[in-house]
Amino acid sequence: MPKLIRITTAPISLKVLLSGQMKYMQENGFEVVMVSSDGRELSDVKANEGCRHHIIPMTRRMTPFADVRCLWLLYRFFKKEKPAIVHSHTPKAGLLSMLAAKLAGVKIRIHTIAGLRFVTTKGFSRRVLIFMEKLTGKAATHVWPNSFSLEEYIKENKLVSPAKLEVIGWGSSNGIKLSRYSPAAIKAEKLQDTKKLIQYDPSFIYFLSVGRIVHDKGMDELLNAFVRLYSINPAVRLLLVGAFEDEVDPVSDTTRQLINTHPAVIMAGWSDAVEYFMPLSFALVHPAHREGFPNVLLQAGAMGCPVICSRIDGNIDIVKHQQTGLIFEVKNEDELYSQLKYALENPAILQQYATTLRQQIEQYFDQPIVHSLLHKKYMELLAAQGFSA
Repeated sequence: MPKLIRITTAPISLKVLLSGQMKYMQENGFEVVMVSSDGRELSDVKANEGCRHHIIPMTRRMTPFADVRCLWLLYRFFKKEKPAIVHSHTPKAGLLSMLAAKLAGVKIRIHTIAGLRFVTTKGFSRRVLIFMEKLTGKAATHVWPNSFSLEEYIKENKLVSPAKLEVIGWGSSNGIKLSRYSPAAIKAEKLQDTKKLIQYDPSFIYFLSVGRIVHDKGMDELLNAFVRLYSINPAVRLLLVGAFEDEVDPVSDTTRQLINTHPAVIMAGWSDAVEYFMPLSFALVHPAHREGFPNVLLQAGAMGCPVICSRIDGNIDIVKHQQTGLIFEVKNEDELYSQLKYALENPAILQQYATTLRQQIEQYFDQPIVHSLLHKKYMELLAAQGFSA
């Protein structure tokens, strides 16, 4: 039985970004070992996936001394486990595990790129992050961007050898579980609890934003555009499902004050059940500055919730402007405001886009389809190395 090590920097990525994937592989011929730092999500990850887990104390920040120690720990772990495949996801885990796996002699070293952090940075930090991406790509034998637009960007900027690049299927790291993200799967009692949480009022029009409340998720321009919209239509509300993250990329002080004090902004906090906010919302707004292949757009699309998003890699692989949603130029507050206003004025058209998006998600991104394509690719790589199942 081939051993597959699936590694992310933090356990939340195993739980949220790769949910169900390790379990699928374990049930289909692989011995799967999960690796990440410690965290509160760890018990859920182990229970949900049913796979062994090993802790390596990686950090998301630049911590050179700790990183060197983690590199050594990973090297020793790979030498002991002798995996057939090491497959990483998230930048720090990718860099450390690809280097360690190469040093340990692991033949198949795969890194999934689900967004490039340097896109939203400048100066020295940008140069360091670009160097890290290039080093990860050199150490990996295969690099899988999770969208075609991201693959094109990587090629144009010569970050990874084109021979190593491949998008699996139609993109996405993990697809979407349509048995969960479906209007038919919503439980009435839980929906009522969600209504109570946000003090839901059907006379209001709720725009939903899901994700970390940080600058590069577009929170600054979203809040500014929303305040302008509220000035012409006081029935609108902005529902934020997420939490502040000040460690790496905080929002501006003005944005923070608006979130905390504006009467039409509702902070719902972090939630593992974002699908219950979508039936209550007029549209999902996703103004991110960078993405790989955003799960939240798949989730909203699967739930039949209309989508308004920024024109960036990843978003444009899911949403086509005025076909399956509305798109505005990234970081452009005026265009974002215009699309929010257009949506309010054309609700029937917006719902048509949502219906079309749901159909496309069913066809290409249902989780069993994505998992089976990934499994097939693993088996091809093993066969090329002479492994017989």
